[in-house]
Amino acid sequence: MTGTRLDADRRSRDLDRLGARVDVLVVGGGVTGAGVALDAASRGLSVLLCERADLAAGTSRWSSKLVHGGLRYLAHGEVGLARESARERAVLMGVTAPHLVAPLPFCVPDAAGRDVAAVAGLGGVLGDAVRTSVRGGRGSLPRARRVDADQVAAWLPAVRPGGGGVAFWDGQLVDDARLVVALARTAAGYGAAVLTGATVVGVAGRTATVEVDGRRVDVEAGVVVNAAGVWSAGLDDGIRLVPSRGSHLVVRSARLGDPTAALTVPLPGSRSRYVFALPQDTGLVFVGITDEPVEGPVPDDDPQPSPAEVDQLLGTVNRVLADPLTPADVVGAYAACGPSCCPRRRAPARGRDR
Repeated sequence: MTGTRLDADRRSRDLDRLGARVDVLVVGGGVTGAGVALDAASRGLSVLLCERADLAAGTSRWSSKLVHGGLRYLAHGEVGLARESARERAVLMGVTAPHLVAPLPFCVPDAAGRDVAAVAGLGGVLGDAVRTSVRGGRGSLPRARRVDADQVAAWLPAVRPGGGGVAFWDGQLVDDARLVVALARTAAGYGAAVLTGATVVGVAGRTATVEVDGRRVDVEAGVVVNAAGVWSAGLDDGIRLVPSRGSHLVVRSARLGDPTAALTVPLPGSRSRYVFALPQDTGLVFVGITDEPVEGPVPDDDPQPSPAEVDQLLGTVNRVLADPLTPADVVGAYAACGPSCCPRRRAPARGRDR
């Protein structure tokens, strides 16, 4: 199925359908909402996706541009979730989006500590075991392994010379927003109505009130899927969220010797949280990610990294660099909020959402 153009004519036709009963109403046009819409539409269900702003306008745009295989979940004993992530990565890399997802080596240099590299090597072996246990995973990525000093220097020229390291592989997205748009266009190709600039302002039972182009329309649905991520609690009083902010710094690739692997350095005092310096094909490197609690309501506007986060990110990667980065090397920054959800009993919802 090829993607359908989501142009003005298509939006006009979808607006004409607004108000008709649908099998599935999806609230939120990020990667989760677009994926749900595609899954439902491809099964022959009638689908309406409503996005307050634009596709991938929030968390799905300001990501690390990675398709994780679940290694971070293994650190917390979430084997089932890790297998699910590895399976989804294999599907993206091998079937649905090989043009958007490519293998990327991650290297934990011995300069971060031999014990740290050893723990990373063990994690890589466990990750390989999970990857090879899922359909499509075997052969999708190279195996984790020790690499010598020459390989570290070739991949990561800015790292202090002299030591080897541990390498493992994961998936890197060419463009996170492009993946979301591709999912939404494919869903539209299967018949889903995809409306941006459409705010779901309330849900009562199986009826949702949608505000679009200055008017309000009630939509009856067989099921309402709240895929609004960190804004989900605004639509459902039965959802509790613990939001956090993830921030990235942008530096020029040449400042780090044009690396071809992701520099991977654990946060001080942690063996499960890492800062990555992720090379992009645009001549830039993204340094992230933080995980800072967000107090109060989550804003609709894009958040910004705090000075403390900038210091944390630079300080972590500088532990292994021959020539440390300074704030003057930072040419850009971005941040996004994400939820940790504790779902409770569903209740009638009110409020504004994505």
